[in-house]
Amino acid sequence: MRFATVHMCLMTGLFVLFGCSQGESQVLVTGQPVSLADTEAAPYWPAFQGPRGDNISDDTGLLRTWPANGPRVVWTAEGIGQGFSSVSLARGLIFTAGNINDQSVVTALDLDGKIQWQTPAGGAWTDSHPGTRGTPTVDDDRIYFQNPLGELFCLEAATGKPIWNVNVLERFGSSNITWALAESTLVDGDRVISTPGGPQTAVVALNKMTGETVWQSPSAEGDLAGYATPTLAEYEGKRLLFTFTSKAIICVDADTGKLYWRVPHETSYDVNALKPIFRDGLVYVSSGYGTGSRMLQVKVAGNQVEVEEVWSNPELDNHHGGVVLWDGYLYGAKFGRDWACLDWATGRTMYSAPGVGKGSLTCADGMLYTLSEKSQMGLVAADSKSFEVVSRFRLPRQGEGPSWAYPVVCGGRLYVRHDNYLYCHDVRSRP
Repeated sequence: MRFATVHMCLMTGLFVLFGCSQGESQVLVTGQPVSLADTEAAPYWPAFQGPRGDNISDDTGLLRTWPANGPRVVWTAEGIGQGFSSVSLARGLIFTAGNINDQSVVTALDLDGKIQWQTPAGGAWTDSHPGTRGTPTVDDDRIYFQNPLGELFCLEAATGKPIWNVNVLERFGSSNITWALAESTLVDGDRVISTPGGPQTAVVALNKMTGETVWQSPSAEGDLAGYATPTLAEYEGKRLLFTFTSKAIICVDADTGKLYWRVPHETSYDVNALKPIFRDGLVYVSSGYGTGSRMLQVKVAGNQVEVEEVWSNPELDNHHGGVVLWDGYLYGAKFGRDWACLDWATGRTMYSAPGVGKGSLTCADGMLYTLSEKSQMGLVAADSKSFEVVSRFRLPRQGEGPSWAYPVVCGGRLYVRHDNYLYCHDVRSRP
């Protein structure tokens, strides 16, 4: 896939996409700076799994069933590159990333699906399952994106202009993992959090304005990074970061980088990918290949933070499609084809049932939007008593490879990304 040399007249005006040959690094596709004024009412999903990081949309008044061929397609965007990044939305723009040529490229689209700018963000992952993994994070007037090779970029949201970048694997003496880094950048106040892992550190905080190191945690016994995005939580006077390394669950102090604990959690091929779920002192994690789910109780005692296991259940062994906590129950796909529901408090399996097939999900208006890795989209009521796909449709046969990107529901629209394409559906209920 290459940038094309072509003139395009878009809603924002006339601009040029500059041709690029293999190996060129300074490619910027842009037009007039996008106006970021009057964006308070704009759809807001500024990071992977949304504004709270819980993968639950605040949208209401949505369709309870879909037509046979799916909800109305508002638009289809092409040219976002090869990858599995989901989308973030803020300031009237949609952000995602993908491989174009030999580069990772961040793309901004308007709410009509028209590309506003595209900016290279370092090299591309072209080995097994090529493409980007992480989702861009919007913070005020800046975008933060870490590519699969560990290059963390800060860009202007309006124009895509690079502000700073750093390779966290090189700076902190670590190595990449089998299928490349998949972490979506977490912004915490004036810091950007990343998990390079390795013999020197586990988690680091960078100054979000300059990229300078603020703190780095001790190494978690040399573990390399996992594929997970960290979760930030406040509990009993502590601000804590929970994430996966390649072989463990860890807890780090968000203000100092102190490593409080490392709980071994090993799975096949070191695929620890779930973003931990935290609520009321409890941390939930899950991994695939039969490893299953675990619940940990966090205990704060003075300056120490300890942990003990509450329950485990091997049945819900989520690979990398995510798990949602809704109304006291956990919902997610098993490593096999079925979907499962667990009781948050006890870990008891409520059911295991077929759906659209193993995949990813999001939750909105009490409904689960389930996307199989084979491009089947299904709508399911979030009900702990039964699992029924009330509507389903198949994505167009345009993209290649598995459909691993998480779906997003925001502003009455369903966004589904597959490979080089982004599909926007209207899911609002109408009188």
